[in-house]
Amino acid sequence: MAALERLAERMDAAFRLPLIGTRIGWDGILGLLPGIGDAAAFGPAGYIIYRAMQMGAPRPVLARMAANAGVDAVVGTVPLIGDLLDIGLKANRRNVRLLRRHFERTGAL
Repeated sequence: MAALERLAERMDAAFRLPLIGTRIGWDGILGLLPGIGDAAAFGPAGYIIYRAMQMGAPRPVLARMAANAGVDAVVGTVPLIGDLLDIGLKANRRNVRLLRRHFERTGAL
């Protein structure tokens, strides 16, 4: 779980933008590269979902995680506006929180 949290943090909030104070991660930076950036950023998102499946997360949790990653991927394809919205969505952190919350409720953590 800790490794997934570190990955999500790197992808969604690794750096602080100096003038604004907003945190941005590699997902937002890669999203600036037309075409390949969003595809590259989807890899870690898919890995988080894959690990959740291996850890025994139920289908409703996995479906919600897939929806978060899907929205992030689709929104990221819109030039400029999509990149700005992509920075705000932080789907990887959201997905790891969903997974942690599920395991805390079930007592698995």
